[in-house]
Amino acid sequence: MADFDEEKQNKQLDDLHKQEEEQLVATLAESKYGLPYIDLNRIGVDNEALRSISQTDALEMKVAPFKLFGKNIFIAVRAPNENLFKKLKEDMERKNLVPTFYMTSSASLNKVWDRYKELSMAESSKIGGLEISGEILRDTAKNINHIQDIEKLVIEALEGNKIHKISRLLEIILAGAIAIRASDVHIEPEKERGRLRLRLDGVLQDINFFGSDVYRLLNSRIKLLSGMKLTSKIAQDGRFNIMEKDEEISVRVSLIPGSYGESIVMRILDPKSIQIEFKKLGIEPYLFGIVQEEIIKPNGLILVTGPTGSGKTTTLYAFLRKIYSPEINIITIEDPVEYHLIGITQTQINLERGYTFPEGLRSALRQDPDVIMVGEMRDGETAEIAVQSSLTGHVVLSTLHTNNAAGVIPRLIDLGVNPKILVSALSLSIAQRLVRKLCVFCKKEKTPIEEESKIIKSIIDGMKEEAKDPSNHNINPDAPFKLFVPVGCEKCNSTGYNGRIGIFEAIKTDEAIEKIIPENPSEREIKKVASKQGILSMRQDGIVKILNGIISFEEVQSVVDLLEE
Repeated sequence: MADFDEEKQNKQLDDLHKQEEEQLVATLAESKYGLPYIDLNRIGVDNEALRSISQTDALEMKVAPFKLFGKNIFIAVRAPNENLFKKLKEDMERKNLVPTFYMTSSASLNKVWDRYKELSMAESSKIGGLEISGEILRDTAKNINHIQDIEKLVIEALEGNKIHKISRLLEIILAGAIAIRASDVHIEPEKERGRLRLRLDGVLQDINFFGSDVYRLLNSRIKLLSGMKLTSKIAQDGRFNIMEKDEEISVRVSLIPGSYGESIVMRILDPKSIQIEFKKLGIEPYLFGIVQEEIIKPNGLILVTGPTGSGKTTTLYAFLRKIYSPEINIITIEDPVEYHLIGITQTQINLERGYTFPEGLRSALRQDPDVIMVGEMRDGETAEIAVQSSLTGHVVLSTLHTNNAAGVIPRLIDLGVNPKILVSALSLSIAQRLVRKLCVFCKKEKTPIEEESKIIKSIIDGMKEEAKDPSNHNINPDAPFKLFVPVGCEKCNSTGYNGRIGIFEAIKTDEAIEKIIPENPSEREIKKVASKQGILSMRQDGIVKILNGIISFEEVQSVVDLLEE
């Protein structure tokens, strides 16, 4: 006979009661009170928001201020009523703030109220402010133009006044990362020191090393900022926001335990970093025209494929911004929503509440959308619903993990999509990689070695065989090949590179492709048929950009197999 585990059963009952409360509050919020529902256990809480209402008042009124955005204060309430809203509005107006109200559960309120205790404890022993001021970051960033400037300021901060050292150090790290457009900050503990690195154009760069005592203080400060538990040594996720003029920069924080302490990664979600114009993605002119035609059609499935970090989401966002108009309804289902797009309804999956990609897609279809973006096709159910949606008058954009554009069709069939239906649904499959662009100020011309010339000639000859004229891409196939290599200067932080660009290939579902889809073709068969479409392969697109001096041979070689048959 199985042992009765009372503790386990009590926990399961407790979890069930919590779920029931969340569902009840969500239903009441919409149907009875006309308020949006929010689960505060899923988001970070701003310390500045907490300071807008005292702990005593928050407990007495059963409210929880959780986010401050400019002059907008977001407040969750448990029991909405007119007197409560009137009092809160008057209190906030005296502080020059505009309140927005949400309805939430008791568990959510308790989570925020617990933060008051942490905030109180931190402020009684803090050394400098807890919040990161956008104004201070702007002033700091004025002195930062290059990665070396960050290193210099970090050294100065470490040698400075101990009372404000950690506050200043974190300001420099964040201001520097934003100023030079780094995507991530890595703070890692080693045996007897901490290590600071920034990811610039996809590559980590060492900035400085500091003592273990400084690492521990930085660790505590970052935990406080991002709403994590101070004493916990398990993996944690959190986030905090910085107001930069009229834009909000989100910093997503991840901590995982290691041999010598917790490794900290802060991802800088700067809206400016994804505001790349459609025409600046790096798509060659012929494919650019095809993409423009496909994204403005009234229905169809467009998939972007590539490994993690290849810029798929940035490409999809560029598509959405290109087609956005007040006359159409665009809905996204993402995991998570990292960047906010004006005029577009963005939703985030929540596995704990059963809001998965398939469920999100079903819900989105009930909202009468014209365009749906699904963050990723991970399973057969999502793929099936997306395919059906594209057949019923919707444009569906999504991402898929395959090595190339030819892998999309076999992958979808593997996920259980009926090949006969896929013929009518799939419009365009795009594959991409991200590579660093050569710095225009210091790149240096060089003559290719024999092996490089052989590879380039082979790919150019392949273009000619497929009736793709190299001269249309500013290449004279009869002239000696010229390559460019990185050097490094002040303008590019001595890396030789500045910014990144995409290498693309695509397969359009034309009549020839439609004929072979029902036969469950291999990648090789699809490539052979698609080679007649006139679209460059990734190898060919890479070589075109190399010969035009945009990128280096080594960069392309690192992401694309140039020897592939």
